[in-house]
Parts: sequence; C-alpha cells; structure tokens
Amino acid sequence: MKKILKDNRGNGYVDIVVLVLIAMMVIALGIKVFPAFMAKDRLNTFANEVIREAQIQGMIEIDYSTIAENIDINIDSVTWEANTLGDRKVQLDEVITVTCTTNVEIGLFGDFGSFPISLKSKATGKSEVYWKSE
Repeated sequence: MKKILKDNRGNGYVDIVVLVLIAMMVIALGIKVFPAFMAKDRLNTFANEVIREAQIQGMIEIDYSTIAENIDINIDSVTWEANTLGDRKVQLDEVITVTCTTNVEIGLFGDFGSFPISLKSKATGKSEVYWKSE
C-alpha cells in the first residue's frame, strides 16, 4: 500500500499540461492587449503631427482629417489650449497645446471579456507665425 501511495509517475504530465495551458492564456492576453499599445503609439504620433501643423500655420483648430487618415486612427476628441488673437490665430512664440483622446476595446473572448479603455495624448509647441495687428 505504501508503495502505491509513493508512486509519482503521472505528476509530471499534469504539471506540463497546466503549464502549457497557463502559457497559452498569457499569449492570448498579450495578443488582445498589444493593439492598445499600438493605438497609443499612433495617438502620440497623431498629436505630434497635429501640433507641428498648428505651429506652422500659427492657428488652432486646424483640419486634421488628412493626418488621421494617414496615421489610420479614429479620434474621439481634440481639445486646444492657447492664447489667441481673434478666433483661431496664435501669435509668434505663444504656447499651443493639443490633447487628443480615443477609445480602444481590449479583452479576451470577444464581447464577453471586452471593455473599453480611453487613451489620451498631449503635445505642446510654440507658434511660428507673426500676426500683424490691424
């Protein structure tokens, strides 16, 4: 009886099966979460491109649709902060700040374990245009 209770020949197979199952779950989680990191990188690139365009134009609230198409990202909101002359013009060396947000769905098992996360990116620059006062 003691010999039968001390026999451990099958324990190695159970350990390997559990280890492989855990490894597959970690890989599946990584595959579902990794696109959120890629979306954050695209959002940072978008914010930097938009702020550069605003610096060159010396204006806020510029048309950013072509930049979003080139980067292939859906933007939920874009907010601007700057001291403006009139409605959109920003004087030379005045600070312009843009904040962009988007939502990304992450999770496992399709809609069951899926939930949205909000990604936000902020970029700051200075206007490069001198506007004459009239």
